[in-house]
Amino acid sequence: MKGLHGLKMTTIALAAVAMVLAMGLASAAGDSGKKHIAIVQYVQHPALDAANKGFLEGLAAHGFPADSLDVDQANAQGDTANNAQIAAGLRTDDYDLIFAIATPTAQAVAHAVHDTPVLFSAVTDPVGAKLVDSMDHPGANVTGTTDANPVKAQLQLIKDFNPDAKTVGIVFSSGETNSQTQVRWAKQAAKKLGLTIKAKGVARSSEVSQATNALGSVDAIYVPTDNMVVAALEALLKVAFARKIPVIAAEGASVERGALATYGINYEQLGEQTGAMAARILKGEATPADMPVEAQSEYNVYLNQETADKLGIELPADLKAKAAEIY
Repeated sequence: MKGLHGLKMTTIALAAVAMVLAMGLASAAGDSGKKHIAIVQYVQHPALDAANKGFLEGLAAHGFPADSLDVDQANAQGDTANNAQIAAGLRTDDYDLIFAIATPTAQAVAHAVHDTPVLFSAVTDPVGAKLVDSMDHPGANVTGTTDANPVKAQLQLIKDFNPDAKTVGIVFSSGETNSQTQVRWAKQAAKKLGLTIKAKGVARSSEVSQATNALGSVDAIYVPTDNMVVAALEALLKVAFARKIPVIAAEGASVERGALATYGINYEQLGEQTGAMAARILKGEATPADMPVEAQSEYNVYLNQETADKLGIELPADLKAKAAEIY
């Protein structure tokens, strides 16, 4: 394998091939004196796209505008084989830094690359995913930002809308470490709120609609920061709307797409935070081994008035007063 610009394979999806070829064209400018960065994203959906955009904005705000960078972009399109092949191709290119978006991609890149600084974002449990030794002392060439979200506060929103709610459904990717972690957190938080979690795992996005139907009688559905489920959010929402079930999300982009509400992550801000960390590394001010994993310091309330009207739900005045966005 000859790095990302020489990558040849038959199993990679056509969309990923096109992106890899585009990366090769960008890499041709290698002797320009610009910083050479790779950005690898697990799947395309608005939350991860926002992290990608925010990362470049964060770099620009801290001394690395677009004209000072050669940026190679690749997207695995949610395919494990694509993910591994793209990550393996990073080993032989001369990158100053690699940015990996989402847990599966961060794991693949960390496994393949050991000498180049690697930053991640949209990773819920970096220690559990074996990306870092600890949150305070990552210990190797990998660090970044976690999207661990305030699960209890998010489930509390269900009680805010319906004090009599008892059962919450979750559809999650059974193969994603971050998803398994969030289901565990949700079950722990639910006990404290008098709620019961009913969870259905899926192996692929095409199963999301069927799994949502299989939840049966639930008072609400909670969507964690699960890449596979969020990528297929419209399929889940279609079932939920038909059955008049409110959906609480874990981040703002899903509320914009039709979930009722969240108290959660803004991925563009999280990306900007990761970009600021990357700038420090590129300036030689820090190394990943000694740079603690960072989390978003403040969470925002997002509400969807159109969805509330569709479900016949009144948005509480106190939530509307502190909402960062009402869609």
